[in-house]
Amino acid sequence: MDSIEHQHYISTHIQRGKWIFLGFMAVALFFLWTEHRAHLLGALPYLLFLACPLMHLFHHGHGHHHHGDAKPSGAPAGQIAEQTGERDAR
Repeated sequence: MDSIEHQHYISTHIQRGKWIFLGFMAVALFFLWTEHRAHLLGALPYLLFLACPLMHLFHHGHGHHHHGDAKPSGAPAGQIAEQTGERDAR
């Protein structure tokens, strides 16, 4: 058996192993769902309440806010005023 045949033989067995594993996981998930559905759905309201504080901990806003007179270098003054909502004082 040369190197190319050996690689094909190994890759075929790896592919077959992946499909067997996925089939096993599908059967396991089906039985977990059917046997423990009441427990999982009963915990759902508590998980929703737990999601609120976790969202506040890990959510850091939608954009960067520029405070004060510090302006990023390289950007025109009019563009910075548009981004920060400031009006031209001239």
